[in-house]
Amino acid sequence: MKYDFTSIIDRRGMDASAVDSIGQKGFGAEPDLPKEGFDVIPMWVADMNFATSPAVTNAIIERAKHPLFGYFAPSDTYYDAIIRWQTKRNGYQDLKREYIGYENGVHGCVTSAVETLSAPGDKILIHSPVYVGFAGDVEGLGRTSIYSPLKLDENGIWRMDYEDMDAKLKQHSIHLAIFCSPHNPAGRVWERWELEKAMEVYAANECYVIFDEIWADITYTDHQHIPTLMVNSWAREHTIAIYAPSKTFNLAGLVGSYHIIYDQYLRDRVGGHASATHYNEMNVLSMHALMGAYSDAGAEWTSELLHVLESNCKYAYQHIRDGYKGVVAAMPQGTYMLFLDCTKWCADNGKSLDELLKAGWDVGVAWQDGRMFQGPCHIRMNLASPFSRIQEAFARLDKYIFNI
Repeated sequence: MKYDFTSIIDRRGMDASAVDSIGQKGFGAEPDLPKEGFDVIPMWVADMNFATSPAVTNAIIERAKHPLFGYFAPSDTYYDAIIRWQTKRNGYQDLKREYIGYENGVHGCVTSAVETLSAPGDKILIHSPVYVGFAGDVEGLGRTSIYSPLKLDENGIWRMDYEDMDAKLKQHSIHLAIFCSPHNPAGRVWERWELEKAMEVYAANECYVIFDEIWADITYTDHQHIPTLMVNSWAREHTIAIYAPSKTFNLAGLVGSYHIIYDQYLRDRVGGHASATHYNEMNVLSMHALMGAYSDAGAEWTSELLHVLESNCKYAYQHIRDGYKGVVAAMPQGTYMLFLDCTKWCADNGKSLDELLKAGWDVGVAWQDGRMFQGPCHIRMNLASPFSRIQEAFARLDKYIFNI
C-alpha cells in the first residue's frame, strides 16, 4: 500500500476523546480505565485511529503558511470539490452550488431542521438501533422520539419494517423522520429498492425526512451508497441530506459538515434558521481540509482505507461468528462499526451486560454500551484501528472473557 494504515499512533494528550476521556465519566458513557498491565484499545468513539490523508494535512499546512486568517467566504474551489466528489463517487446529478450549505456538524443541521419542520411536543420517527445523537437532538428540543425497529432477516441482514413505519407515522401523526444512510450502528448500506419503498411510506404520510449520510464514502465490496436525493422527484422535494468528510478522513475535530437540499422551500427554512443564530460559520482551515480530502489524492487514499476497514470488519465478524457462541453480529456493509447482540451469551453465562462491558474494559478493550443505541443487551465496537490492534483486542476477549 502507498499509505500507512499500520502504525500505532499515540493519541494521549492530543485532544482525543477516544483516549483521554476514558475513566473520566464526564459524559457518562466513557469506558472505565483498564486494570494495571493493560493499555487501552479505543473501540467506542466513532473516529479512526489512522492518520488522515496527507492530502488533508498538506492542504492545511499550505494555507497556514499565509499568516492572515480574517473574514472570508467559501471559495468556488470549495463548492467545486463537493460537486465533483458527490457526482463522481455517489452518483449525484445536476448538483448545483446553491443546493450546498455549510453546517457546524451534522447535529447542527439536524437541530435546525427539527426546529423549522416540527413544533415542541411533536413526535419524530427514527429507526432503532439508533445513533444516540439523534435521540438527544430530538428530546433536547422538546420533541419525542418514536422508534421503528430494524429487524435481522434470515440471512443476518438488517431490514426496515415498512408496515411498522407506516403504522407509527399514522398512529402518532408524524410528519418528520430522521434516517441514517448508511446506518450507524447497524452497518447497513441501503439498496435502491429499500429507499424507494421507504420514500413511498413517507410520501403517503406527508412526512419530511432528514437524512444523515455522513458515512456515504465508507461502503464495502458489492455495496454502493445511494443518495436519497437521487431516489425520485418526491425525495428531492422532501428530504434534507447531510454530509461531512469527518468519518472518511477523521476530521471531526475540525468541524465542517454541509447539507445538500434541492428544494428551495426547505433550503430557505433550514438555512434561515441556521444563519439567524450567527454561529453557523465555516472555519477557514476546515474549508481547506475538505478541499484536500475531496481531491484525487484524497480519493486514492480513501480507496486504500476501505480495503483496510473491510478486512478489519471481516476478521471481527468471522471471529465472533465462529468463536463466540451466543453473540450475534451482522457483517457491516459500510461504516466501521459492529453491533453485537449479547443477549444469549449473557443468559447462558449468567452475566449482565454491565458485567460483560466491565470485563472488556478491565483488559483494555474500550468498547461501548449499546443500550444508548436502543440495543437492550448490545455492545458497539469501532474497528477503525490498525489490524494489529484489532487482533490484540480479540486476543484479550478470547483469553479473558469469551473462551475461559
